Amino acid sequence: MTSDRLAAYCARLGLGSLPHADAEGLSRLQAAQRQAITFENVDVLLGRGIRIDSDSVFEKLVTRRRGGYCFEQNRLYADMLGEIGFRLRPLMARVRLAVPEGVVPPRTHILLLVELDGGPWIADAGFGGSYVPAMPMRDGAEAQTEDGARHRLRHIGLHDGEWVLERAGPRAGTDGRAEDNEDWQAQYTFDLAHVVDADLLQANHFVSTWPQSRFVLEPRVTIVLPAGFRALTGTSLSIADKGLQEKREIGDAAEWREVMASLFGVDLTEAEVAALNLFGG
Repeated sequence: MTSDRLAAYCARLGLGSLPHADAEGLSRLQAAQRQAITFENVDVLLGRGIRIDSDSVFEKLVTRRRGGYCFEQNRLYADMLGEIGFRLRPLMARVRLAVPEGVVPPRTHILLLVELDGGPWIADAGFGGSYVPAMPMRDGAEAQTEDGARHRLRHIGLHDGEWVLERAGPRAGTDGRAEDNEDWQAQYTFDLAHVVDADLLQANHFVSTWPQSRFVLEPRVTIVLPAGFRALTGTSLSIADKGLQEKREIGDAAEWREVMASLFGVDLTEAEVAALNLFGG
């Protein structure tokens, strides 16, 4: 029987039927979550603690229909995959987008390792930089998505088993951190080290409180479209959909609030938007 939570989750994603616990079901669920639940960090900017336990995440992302960032998104995703019958565990990653060569960033991203009958896959419903498809964890594995991008996994670590996820495709289908060219660009690196809840709690606290964290500095909001991507960084909106592109600056708080509601499905109060102080006092 489908649990009440799983039924509510599927309704939130607009799924009329429950996916099977196989590669096709994994890919279907991942696309559905990224197209239904916005990646956003508004609560961080409002000084609200980001709780990543199962109950808190479900209440925020499903019941209250808000969005969240990777630690929230992939906690929900992992919980629901587990209820469906997938076998999985979390992995930690170092985000490489816009990181200079030679710099080693901290492990501040979570993804999932899913065990399927045909072997392990990576799954990630919480990467805000672009759309990441579910992929078999095989050196050289590639996948193409409807936004015109290609994705590739490579095994690069000689000693620690490190892997890199790369993307090659239009910059318009990203949050803007990608380089202008469409060559292969590293999205993040990860290894298969065991991850416990304390690791996730520590990383979540760091990215939501460190003064130089990108999530503390300004709004970072994205959502995936069936053949495109929407991103709102600060007051700059970009939309790529079916080969068409739009970029514009949001003019005032009322317009920003309306964009969040109409384009990203996140309803905020006037007081919440005013507290972000995006347009001065």
